[in-house]
Amino acid sequence: MDKPLCVAFDCDGVLADSISSWRTIHEHFGTDSKDLLQKFMAGELTDSEFMAADIALWKDVSPKIHRDDIFRAYSGCKLMKGAKEIVADLKAAGIHVAIVSAGVDMYVQSIAAMVKADDWIANGFQFDDDGWLLDEGIVRVPSMQKYTSIEKLLKILDCPPERLISVGDSSMDLSMHVEGSTFIGFNPQREAAKSAFAEAGITVINSKDLNDLRPYLGL
Repeated sequence: MDKPLCVAFDCDGVLADSISSWRTIHEHFGTDSKDLLQKFMAGELTDSEFMAADIALWKDVSPKIHRDDIFRAYSGCKLMKGAKEIVADLKAAGIHVAIVSAGVDMYVQSIAAMVKADDWIANGFQFDDDGWLLDEGIVRVPSMQKYTSIEKLLKILDCPPERLISVGDSSMDLSMHVEGSTFIGFNPQREAAKSAFAEAGITVINSKDLNDLRPYLGL
């Protein structure tokens, strides 16, 4: 294929060495969303309902949660090996680097700043004027319909799908794979992801070093 014009990365488990920016907050408050996740994956909850239910779990433990509390929950998170280098080299080659994540915007924004991505989009929270967390989240990237963000990105960049490579680690990330584009599975941890990637017949890189993607990104 021709050199890509754009590479779109998922954040959690790809650029960031964490399974989920949502799970990180659950760990911070000592809550568990496994039952909610199962309902969501089964289509019994919408993205909005899932986010509101997550927030309700945290507020059961800590009724008043400040924006600073969320920042503190992410204090120990780190980049995946090779993240800064691969983004820098992609940009040096004239390739647009975007992050398309169904994770938390506060976290994704910080990862985007660290790797110097060109563009990012993620879901997030609402806070009142004093910084206290409200009950409803903001859905910008539907977890099962990440193609909506990818299609907007392609339109903005005037990039044909054939010149786009998307990289993700979960079965939900497969929804980034618009027709004509290339999708690469990176570091899948969940069995559901491994099965979905195998069924989709896509290239999978079983590694925790983003440098191993280089041959597939034209670097």
